[in-house]
Amino acid sequence: MNSPDTTTPDTRCDLCGGSDFSIVSESDRHGEALRTAVCRGCGLVMHLPVPSEAEVAEYYATRYRQDYHGERTPNPRRVMRAWNNGERIYAQLQPWLKGRESVFEIGAGIGCTVKAFETHGHPASGIEPNRDFNSYSRSRLHTRIENTNLYDLDDADSPDVVLLIHVIEHFSSPRRALEHIHGLLADDGLFYVECPNLTGPFATFDRMFHYAHIYNFTPETLEGLASECGFEKVAMLSAGDGPDIHMLFRKAEVKASAASLAGHANIVEAAIRQHNALSYHLRPTYLQRRVVKLWSYLVEAVSAGPFVKRLLERLDRQAG
Repeated sequence: MNSPDTTTPDTRCDLCGGSDFSIVSESDRHGEALRTAVCRGCGLVMHLPVPSEAEVAEYYATRYRQDYHGERTPNPRRVMRAWNNGERIYAQLQPWLKGRESVFEIGAGIGCTVKAFETHGHPASGIEPNRDFNSYSRSRLHTRIENTNLYDLDDADSPDVVLLIHVIEHFSSPRRALEHIHGLLADDGLFYVECPNLTGPFATFDRMFHYAHIYNFTPETLEGLASECGFEKVAMLSAGDGPDIHMLFRKAEVKASAASLAGHANIVEAAIRQHNALSYHLRPTYLQRRVVKLWSYLVEAVSAGPFVKRLLERLDRQAG
């Protein structure tokens, strides 16, 4: 059962500005206390209260990679996985790329996506708040990734493409972040976002919420927020019922109001509670993805070490 509706005048929804929330969970995936609520006005799901910008910055600079990945330096399997993911993102966006567009990634992690675009001929750079992964990226992959806060960037370079890969859910205010990115991006530039799909769903209910994901998006709430921040949707590049949202936007000249999301909160609550552990894991789509993932893990266990060794040697040679 949900907790009663909670009106919190000091907390405003980052999408619709409302203050009427229903509590959907009181704990995180580890059983620790974490209050998560759905906005009754639009269906955006968020922590209640939302951590401050200072708290978020400190967490990601020093503790996030250790808490989330259990390591401070990426192991070969993680590097191989990240490199393949970067190649996948490049292939996904390639139909919309016309030449040598400059690419900028916010929250670049290991740096493999930035480097993948660079090896395909695009001037590519980025920022990453975590100091450990940032050090690996620059020293081993020879990337141009700086340990810089998003809000310290100006629009001097105006990249043609901005990537936000599993980052938007981590912001204290996604609206502020997207409005800042809008100012950085070149006119008519492309903005690509990936994040978990809350109504996919991407996990069983008891594994759904954790401290690092301050916000939880559906395709509707993501598109709504992006439109209000000055972006128009170009393409949805993932299935609506998939575990992740892959959405491509273009910078628009005029900001648009989000389409009405009245009643979306009810859809969200029903979707996140539609499965128990058995029905979730017995879905054909889940079983298919699980087989593919287990096979990829086996391949990584055998080939990650040699793969990364060859990759780093090649990047060393290219760096001269």
